[in-house]
Amino acid sequence: MDNTNFEVATVGGGCFWCTEAVFQEVRGVHKVVSGYTGGKAPGRPTYREICSGLTGHAEVIQITFDPAVITYEDILIIFMTTHDPTTLNRQGADTGTQYRSVIYYHNANQQQKADMVLSEMQKVYEKPIVTELSSLGIFYDAEDYHQDYYKNNSEQGYCQVVINPKLAKLRQLHADKLLK
Repeated sequence: MDNTNFEVATVGGGCFWCTEAVFQEVRGVHKVVSGYTGGKAPGRPTYREICSGLTGHAEVIQITFDPAVITYEDILIIFMTTHDPTTLNRQGADTGTQYRSVIYYHNANQQQKADMVLSEMQKVYEKPIVTELSSLGIFYDAEDYHQDYYKNNSEQGYCQVVINPKLAKLRQLHADKLLK
């Protein structure tokens, strides 16, 4: 598969297990990697350090996608409608800055498109959107046991109670964008 035309999007919408599971079902997505970015801590952070909230990093995913199949804007719309972008530093029971809603842009074009999507999405929500929009810094892959978490642990309680409803919402709102 020729990947010279692939693009990368980086977003955080709470626990990366949830956002990873969502985007693994989207047509045109080639790869999803869970990781960390956005903090100031020196060196490669560990999950334990991220959970402390002291690193400043957010749990995020990097989505490698084919823009001939799905646009960056569609990626962002799916992201904005499968988590709650109106809660500051929280998604469900997960609280702390590491769970913030955030879009990390890779270039000026992505920044412009993200600004547009955030503005359009505000019309959908009654409460103000608190999604941060920032330039991507260093992205660190999360530990191996975090990769493909839902695929490897779908019967686990957290997956059943938290991730399954997000996947149901994805399937309801974006059926035309999903893998068949």
